Amino acid sequence: MQTNGIRLHVFLARAGVASRRAGERLIGEGRVSVNGAVVTEPGTKVLESDRVCVDGTPAALEETKRYVLLYKPAGYVCTLSDEKDRPTAASLLTSRFSERLYNVGRLDMYSSGLIIFTNDGEFARRVSPPSSRIEKEYVAETTTPLPRPLCAAYQKGIRIDNVFYKAHLAQEITPRKARFILTEGKNREIRRVFAHFDCPIKRLTRIRIAAVRIDGLQEGCFRELSPKEVADLLAP
Repeated sequence: MQTNGIRLHVFLARAGVASRRAGERLIGEGRVSVNGAVVTEPGTKVLESDRVCVDGTPAALEETKRYVLLYKPAGYVCTLSDEKDRPTAASLLTSRFSERLYNVGRLDMYSSGLIIFTNDGEFARRVSPPSSRIEKEYVAETTTPLPRPLCAAYQKGIRIDNVFYKAHLAQEITPRKARFILTEGKNREIRRVFAHFDCPIKRLTRIRIAAVRIDGLQEGCFRELSPKEVADLLAP
């Protein structure tokens, strides 16, 4: 192991290949080589002059950091490649950006709305975990009237299959529409709560991430975040 340089998983994050955690997985799976030799220790240090490859493709430190806000349509998956050949949200950005961008957090395939893409691994590391407590706002539309106890129970906190779900805000808008603000957000959380109340969701859309709103952005379209928006997302 080298005594200088930066750790390999940090290099991959700064190169825009993946977040640090995802980079550790790539290394552990034997998909990363340094100067032609496969490396499986994330703590291995590399220099900028070293030739680092992922699945045989060279990775280099990105000169330009990108922070892109996408209005993901339903039917797209949040992964860089899909074993079932389903369309990926990242593919909507390739016509505009040459950098390899990856999503910060996820939206399930059937949900639409805001998701951020970046090649800045440090940004992703700080913004994506639940500990960041970043507010995310959703609107759910249903095919049947909302069960009367749903919003009150969700805001108070409810345990479903030994998992505790609690919305920061759960508010009925119309008999078949409600909005929710989450600061943690577990996998498919809103859908699991609605399923618990036997209430089918027709459409689920994320309309806000912190102060970044969906206003003016059309489905399938994207824009770059402003420096102020990036700074606000990184603020404690």
